[in-house]
Amino acid sequence: MNKKQVLTFEGHLHFRQRLLLSLFSGKAVRINQIRPEDDHPGLRDYEASFIRLLEKVTNGSIIEINYTGTSVYFVPGIINGGTVQHDCPKSRAVGYFLEPMVALGPFGKQPLQLTLSGITNDNVDTSVDLIRTVYLPQLMRFGIEGGLELKILKRGARPLGGGQVRLSIPNVRQLKAVQFVEPGLVKRIRGIAYCTRISPQMANRMQESARSFLTRYIPDVYIYTDVFKGEESGLSPGYALSLVAETDTNCLISTECAYQPRSDKEDELLDCLANEYSFETPEDLGSQCARQLLTEISKQGSVDTLSQWINLLFIGLGPEDVGKLRIGSLTPFTIQFLRDMELFLGVRFKITPDKTTNTIVMSSLGVGYVNVNKKVT
Repeated sequence: MNKKQVLTFEGHLHFRQRLLLSLFSGKAVRINQIRPEDDHPGLRDYEASFIRLLEKVTNGSIIEINYTGTSVYFVPGIINGGTVQHDCPKSRAVGYFLEPMVALGPFGKQPLQLTLSGITNDNVDTSVDLIRTVYLPQLMRFGIEGGLELKILKRGARPLGGGQVRLSIPNVRQLKAVQFVEPGLVKRIRGIAYCTRISPQMANRMQESARSFLTRYIPDVYIYTDVFKGEESGLSPGYALSLVAETDTNCLISTECAYQPRSDKEDELLDCLANEYSFETPEDLGSQCARQLLTEISKQGSVDTLSQWINLLFIGLGPEDVGKLRIGSLTPFTIQFLRDMELFLGVRFKITPDKTTNTIVMSSLGVGYVNVNKKVT
């Protein structure tokens, strides 16, 4: 391979997105200096597990890891898809692995049937509930529909997990161009309060707390209680709440909070928790989640913070037509993702601030990415 096609990065941050963009662009990646000064240098078990998952869903990928694990060389192969089963480590939730697979799935040679086992809900990664209720409906906007499903077979809370989900994504030839700049007004709020291996009253208390907070603003609020028992309840007790607001222009704004079990002070993940809240009661969790949802709605974007990156990615991969998206505020993750998109795909976004709503409109021409592996007939 031409040396000019090998992109070199340093550090362990943004590891998943760079391997993901490498598969779309066909450019090889070398990532050096992965935690070289750490007490345990090199790749973590969840990063190595993610590489193994990429190996299962692709064909012909070349992966080289040095002896200490501080350097990774990745040459992308063909996105194959098909039926894949993978066990996720207990250090990260299933959402860490599902998010990139949702982006990769539509461009496989075959429709993707992926079964993942592990932790389904925690405070570090996106929960399976929001991937099912927010990510998948947004894929339909880009022309990915028919057989799109995420089924939660078992729940699994920290620390032991034991959950299982099955993701089905059809493959498409090409995406549709999308111009989605009207956030609209909230018409309904839906939610899921789940609990496993614990009193069902916990889910009811979360539901009542969040509902009493949100009904001050809108009457159409309904939160489902999802109580798992027996083998379907995983190996650890836990509870969590996810909320989704839907507007009259079909925007989906989401947020979530999960019960955080007591963990070791030496737990590495505590360093990277984005929302490490300690909830003394389920009522505290419910009201905090409702407040987060109102904050997210106030940003007035046509997509929420959680799904900014995948919408921008699909606009960049779309046909050679103008795609537009309204965003409340760019997160540091999305900003770095846009820089990486320019490096890998050559996609640049025009950022137009809208001072009347304090939002920004992102617009770009797609690269016209075509899934050449999909059979036409």
